[in-house]
Amino acid sequence: MTTNLETLPASDKKSGNAGKPTNHRKPRESRGTLAFSRAQRGKSLMKHGILILAGGLMIYPLLWMVVSSLRPNEMIFREPGLWLNSLEMSNYTDGWSALTHPFGHYMINSAIVVIGSILGNLISCSMAAYAFARLQFTGKKLFFGIMLLTIMLPFHVVIVPQYILFSQIGWVNTFWPLLVPKLLATDAFFVFLMVQFIRGIPRELDEAARIDGAGHPRIFLRVILPLMVPALATTTIFTFIWTWNDFFGALIYLTDPDMFTVPVALRAFVDSQSATSWGSLFAMSIVSLLPVFLVFLFGQRFLIKGIATTGIK
Repeated sequence: MTTNLETLPASDKKSGNAGKPTNHRKPRESRGTLAFSRAQRGKSLMKHGILILAGGLMIYPLLWMVVSSLRPNEMIFREPGLWLNSLEMSNYTDGWSALTHPFGHYMINSAIVVIGSILGNLISCSMAAYAFARLQFTGKKLFFGIMLLTIMLPFHVVIVPQYILFSQIGWVNTFWPLLVPKLLATDAFFVFLMVQFIRGIPRELDEAARIDGAGHPRIFLRVILPLMVPALATTTIFTFIWTWNDFFGALIYLTDPDMFTVPVALRAFVDSQSATSWGSLFAMSIVSLLPVFLVFLFGQRFLIKGIATTGIK
């Protein structure tokens, strides 16, 4: 005769408490994992808090300028905070027509210089980069090294001989001194950026096109250039931002108020002889920042992709 004790679990047979509930405790490893995750979460919250605080400190001057553009001129420097008691929208209307021409006239001048500079850099720098990356010629490494050295050469070192040259040609007070250098691949940073990008493109594509009878111009236009879209987009964004914000070059070569670009026009709001209209100045500064903000907003994915893929083989 068999008993039912043989069918019970071993733990029940040993303890004899078959019907009593057992106390299931969490293993020590899960408790350690939980504590570790809480510590990691605390560190992550602390890092994000520090980043938010640092970001707020960096963006505070911009926010203060936006708020100051909506304040009366006499209250701008009396209230350093961001609270608005009243809206002074007349700063925008007055600032738009405060100078010799409407402020849109100076934005058009800046747009002409920016578009010409972008086209010049895209054409000349891409061609120079293709030559350094794919062609073989005498002194290639020497010229490439000299080109890299020009990155460390300050613009202020060459401004005097350039001004003398352009003055003798008769180009002072025209846009040509700001545009012609861009057509000569003088921005070594963009040449280097594109060289590194082209070196990451497989040479088998060039060889396949060469088998089909394509020469270097056709290979450059049909094979390399379509693959350089991220690098070209990065060049476009940087050229736009740097040229739109360029104050020194425009101040040196443009003396006629009709030719002023946006940075030089903003400088005209500051008058050392009489009171400065700070509200109008801040209002037009906000207007001038909008194109830069929009270009960076819509082009940041191309910018990140272009920088991230440069030099990857």
